[in-house]
Amino acid sequence: MDAKTGLFYVFAAVLLFAAFRVITARNPVHAALYLVLAFFQAAAIWILLKAEFLAITLVLVYVGAVMVLFLFVVMMLDINLDSVRKGFWKHFPLAGTVGVVIALEMSYVLMGGFREPPKTASLSDAGQLAAQVSNTKELGKVLYSQYIYPLEIAAVILLVAIIAAIALTLRERKDSKRSNPSAQVRVKAKDRVTLVRMKSVVAAPDMAAAPIVEDKKS
Repeated sequence: MDAKTGLFYVFAAVLLFAAFRVITARNPVHAALYLVLAFFQAAAIWILLKAEFLAITLVLVYVGAVMVLFLFVVMMLDINLDSVRKGFWKHFPLAGTVGVVIALEMSYVLMGGFREPPKTASLSDAGQLAAQVSNTKELGKVLYSQYIYPLEIAAVILLVAIIAAIALTLRERKDSKRSNPSAQVRVKAKDRVTLVRMKSVVAAPDMAAAPIVEDKKS
């Protein structure tokens, strides 16, 4: 077993452990951190397979953007874990069935990939040619030449989504209270403080001269 195979087994073992902890961790923050670890191990396996673009995309998009946002939301929300666990056993049969089906499908695909194809001269030449070509460079050529219009459409959709999110944050609500820093800077003392002149000593009313009110019930 060479070093590449050994690294693959190490990364795969850590990936399986992290994926198992994602679904068994009681704390949602810990589960999200284990998911980040799983993404890093998957990216390392992609690099071993010489798929650098997929590895960098996995780290930048999922770890750098999606998981950071997910952690921010989880830490900001007050999640009641007891109410979340109430429906676990209720939905466990359906979730287990779906999991078994997905595992069987993946096993079928992987077992087909483990079968070694017949060694021919054409396949060996293709393998040597693939080893000399950068897949990231070829993917960039195809993406910015053959699929340039779908790429531009996706970029426009993302731009519209960003503008819409900013517009929603700038929408004024009647039930929200906020301060205006510019108005606070321009305020003057006479606008906030009013001096009132009043007597320092006020004579108390004469209690003897006040009329006595009799209680009608007595």
